[in-house]
Amino acid sequence: MSTHAPVSADVAIVRPARREPSAWTLALQALIRRKAALAALIVLLAIVLSCLLAPLLSPYDPVEGQVRDRLLPVGSAGHWLGTDEQGRDLLSRMLYGGRLSLLSGFAPVVLATVIGGALGIAAGYFGGLANTIIMRSLDVVFSFPAILLAIGISAALGPGIVNIIISATVVFVPPIARIAESATKEVAKEEYIEAAKSSGADSGLIIRAHVLRNVFGKLFVFSTSQIGGCLVIASGLSFLGLGVAPPTPEWGFMLNNLKQLIFIHPVVTVVPGLFIFLTSLSVNLVSDALSDAFDAKR
Repeated sequence: MSTHAPVSADVAIVRPARREPSAWTLALQALIRRKAALAALIVLLAIVLSCLLAPLLSPYDPVEGQVRDRLLPVGSAGHWLGTDEQGRDLLSRMLYGGRLSLLSGFAPVVLATVIGGALGIAAGYFGGLANTIIMRSLDVVFSFPAILLAIGISAALGPGIVNIIISATVVFVPPIARIAESATKEVAKEEYIEAAKSSGADSGLIIRAHVLRNVFGKLFVFSTSQIGGCLVIASGLSFLGLGVAPPTPEWGFMLNNLKQLIFIHPVVTVVPGLFIFLTSLSVNLVSDALSDAFDAKR
C-alpha cells in the first residue's frame, strides 16, 4: 500500500530556470556557424601543431643543405616546398622557423595583455591622479607609429628574438591598456561595485572578484585581434635583420634571405610570406567570430 500523499492538482510544478549560455559557449557556436572562421581555426591549429611537432615532421635538418640540391622548385621530389640557395629544405626550415615566428607573434600580445590590462584596470578603477599619470604616460608611447617604435627599440636593444618580443610588447601595451581602462570605467559604475565597496571589501578583492571577471572577455577579444598584427611586425623586424642570426630559420628572416631569388624562382620566394599571411588571416577571422559572440552575450 502506498504511503505517499496524493499530489493536489492545484500545486504548480516548479521547473528549474533555464541557464543562459556562457560567452565561451556562444563563441564556440559562432565558430561552428561561421564556415570561414571554422576553416581559419583549423588552418591555425594545423600550422601551430606542425611547428610544435617540427622534430617529428621535418624531413631534413633545417640548417644543413646539399649543394647539388640548391634552388629546387616547389613540388620537387623529396622537397615539397623546394630548396634555398644553399640546398636547405624549405619545408623543414618553415616548420622550425614557425616556432620562433609564432613565439614572436603570440608572446608579446600575452605580455602586453598582462601589463596593459593591469595598468588599464588600475587607471579605470582608481581614476583621478592615478588615471592621469598612467594613461598620459601611455599616450606618449601611443603617439609613435607602431612599426617605427618597434624598429627603434629593436635597433637600440640589438638583434634577437627576445629583443623583438620586448619591442613588440612595448608597442601593444598602450592600446590594450586603453581598452582595459574603458571597460573598467563601465564596470565601476555598476551597483554591485558600490555595494561591494559599502560592505568594506578592499580594492584588490573587488578588482579580482568583479572587475577582472567582467573586463576579461572584452580584453581577450581585443588582444586576440592584435596577434596577427604582432606577427607581421615581428616578421618585419626579422626581415630588416633585427631578428635571429643566420642560419637559424625564421619566417621574416627567410623572406629576406629568399628575396634575391624572386626572378629565378618566384614561387619559392613567397613561401615564407604565404605562411605569415595565412597565420595572420586565420587569427583575424577567428578573432572576428569571437568578437561577435561576446558582443551578442553583452
